[in-house]
Amino acid sequence: MDNFEETLVHGSEEELNKLKSWLFQENIRIISATKELEQMQEQFLKEKVQFQEEMKALNRKMTSERQRLKEDNSFFAKKMEILQNGFEQLDMDRRRLNKEWAKLEAKREMMNEPVYGCMDVSVFFKGVKNPLSLKKRYKDLIKIFHPDNLSGDKEIIQMINKEYEGLKAEFETGKHA
Repeated sequence: MDNFEETLVHGSEEELNKLKSWLFQENIRIISATKELEQMQEQFLKEKVQFQEEMKALNRKMTSERQRLKEDNSFFAKKMEILQNGFEQLDMDRRRLNKEWAKLEAKREMMNEPVYGCMDVSVFFKGVKNPLSLKKRYKDLIKIFHPDNLSGDKEIIQMINKEYEGLKAEFETGKHA
């Protein structure tokens, strides 16, 4: 600063003109820098406002997405509840059906269960008067009651065989009336 003041007081015209020129240029540079700084501040404010608007928009979008996610979760929970209730109902129906099926199976078994223990198979051979008709009746009964057939039964075949052997022996000895 001493140099500046000394030039002002003791300086020549040329030095004063140089100093004046330098001050003018410095003033222009400062004005230019000030304008540039003001422009930068304006740009910064615009960017700040734009950023705040973008943040508001993103916050609104995030809020709406959270709401949508909450609604989706609620919808999913309702669907899951419906499915669980459906599976529970199906399980109850399956159990009920199994019980009914077991009852029907028991009835079917009771209906198909042979009541032959107290049966008199001699009824099958009523009206048989000779060995030929005995043999024919026996073959017909075997076709009906053979265990490989649908209505076949092992116990009744054994009873028919026993009765047939007894009647056959009677015919052979001539004791059949």
